[in-house]
Amino acid sequence: MLPSYYTVKGYGENEIEIERSRFIAHVGRAETADEALEFIQKIKKIHSNATHNCSAYLIGENDQIQKANDDGEPSGTAGVPILEVLKKKKLKDTVVVITRYFGGIKLGAGGLIRAYGRAASEGLSAAGIVERRLMNIMHIKVDYNWLGKLENELRSSPFLLKEIHYLEKVEVEVYVEINQTDIFINWATEITNGQSEISRGKLHYLEEDK
Repeated sequence: MLPSYYTVKGYGENEIEIERSRFIAHVGRAETADEALEFIQKIKKIHSNATHNCSAYLIGENDQIQKANDDGEPSGTAGVPILEVLKKKKLKDTVVVITRYFGGIKLGAGGLIRAYGRAASEGLSAAGIVERRLMNIMHIKVDYNWLGKLENELRSSPFLLKEIHYLEKVEVEVYVEINQTDIFINWATEITNGQSEISRGKLHYLEEDK
């Protein structure tokens, strides 16, 4: 699992007009090729009367799944420019469909490349970009007399308080970046004067708007 990566926040849509042609960008998150294809087919069904529904997607930790489709536009003028925008923005698990309704004026190869690239870029801005950071959910069990100090120290630390469970002992859950877990264990041990039980929990991606 990657310690962090960028992807889209969720579905986004944006329309621009160039030389009377409408370019409508549809952006979504897809973690598998099947999810990407399902998204593409859904948009093509909605805009079945469009001149073109060009698409691209980039999936996987190492960008191992990537596809570009010109859907009838001249080869390399639509799908590839969309894919290049995804790569330039270093996005993963992202699918984009650009729907074009032809306005009667031909743009030429260069014009198409610029149009689809711009439509993709503005569509991604509309969807929003997030950074997903891999966290370890750490568990700290302490006697109740330590809770006040622990909670106060957590709120002024780089670690993020997730939840507090009021059980026989109080159990505090904390989001800690995967490469900071040893530092956190030492920190929590010192804060509680060694009077705590600390354990690693599940891994979880936290999302932050960029």
